[in-house]
Amino acid sequence: MNWARSVAYEIGFVAIITRSYTNTGMRGRTSFVLIGRERSDQYRVRKKDLVRRDTGSRKCGCPFKLRGKPVARGQGWMVKLMCVSHNHEMTKSLVGHPYAGRLTKVEKIIIADMTKSMVKPRNILLMLKEHNANSYTTIKQICNTRSTYRFSIRGSDIEMQQLVKLLE
Repeated sequence: MNWARSVAYEIGFVAIITRSYTNTGMRGRTSFVLIGRERSDQYRVRKKDLVRRDTGSRKCGCPFKLRGKPVARGQGWMVKLMCVSHNHEMTKSLVGHPYAGRLTKVEKIIIADMTKSMVKPRNILLMLKEHNANSYTTIKQICNTRSTYRFSIRGSDIEMQQLVKLLE
């Protein structure tokens, strides 16, 4: 999966697992993984009663698919290209993309440590870019992670309650 994601990033799209099955010993079924685009399928309305007028979706029904099966002796995977076509333009840059800009656990720990040290978000972003030049993280994702970290420390208290606790 890591290989497929890295090749997809180079080309200009994000690959996700659309379906998978792990062999549980049941006859007739083998392990497989189906890799597609994040834009494959169509948008599904969750609540049919609501009328939404100004909504959009990344989904466009892209038919691109890869199918991976483990090799007989378990030494790797065989990948087969099921559908090579795309029904849309490739993105020029993945900066700001929700999947591509996702932070790793290590990066979240680094952000938490730097937030404790009162480092500004733009400096955190520069440091992360130095460590990983291929990072697609934006300043907004760093601010959201800082906010999540602060909320985890604060708990269910609102900011004023936390301030009063610290002053006591």
